[in-house]
Formats: sequence, C-alpha cells, structure tokens
Amino acid sequence: MVRELTLRQVGGSIGATIPKDMAERLHLEAGDRVLAIETAQGILLTPFDPDVEAGLAVAAHAAKKYRNALRELAK
Repeated sequence: MVRELTLRQVGGSIGATIPKDMAERLHLEAGDRVLAIETAQGILLTPFDPDVEAGLAVAAHAAKKYRNALRELAK
C-alpha cells in the first residue's frame, strides 16, 4: 500500500505521521521504534530489531576495516 505522509517540524527535526489505519495494520503504536534505511528507491521504514541493528553495526565495522579490499573487489 502506498500512502502520502506529511512532514512536520518537530523541534530541530522533521517528523512524519503515519495514518491511523496503516499504523493499526502494522501494529505500530506511539513510542515504537523503527529503522529508516536509505535505499536507491527512497526511504524504507522497518520495525526496530536489536539483532538487525547489531548486524548492521558489524557490517559497518567490517566495511571500514576492509575498505581497501572491498574497493579492489568492486573493480
């Protein structure tokens, strides 16, 4: 389902509100945490999962540590 969201100023940040019917279908409530992932198509919001966050941290560390090797492999 595609829905238009409105961005609003929230202090020094910008926030988006999720329509009530969509939040109910996705079992989202005020205070829930989600991850915002930048993709080639835009922004992907996904439920927060500590295991996923830990995996992303490991991947970021490995990418930094082995950046030269990864750069060579990408050629």
